[in-house]
Amino acid sequence: MHRTIAYRDFEIQIELTSAADENTFDVTVQIRGATNLEVLGARGGRIPLRNGPFTERWAYLVAEIAGQAAIDVLLGPAD
Repeated sequence: MHRTIAYRDFEIQIELTSAADENTFDVTVQIRGATNLEVLGARGGRIPLRNGPFTERWAYLVAEIAGQAAIDVLLGPAD
């Protein structure tokens, strides 16, 4: 399952894959877009999130927060 979330001129792309347990998922995050993409450099690949698997709802929430935090670290606080 895929979801894309817009945040500060970037796209946070979230991908869920079924885990061993029923109704749980492993989740990866990828940050794309914006005019300052060079800030990401080679780090723009998919990042698997740790401490899973998660339920679907938690997987999307954790991935969105992780993606937003990564963008905030790279760009600094929003004005």
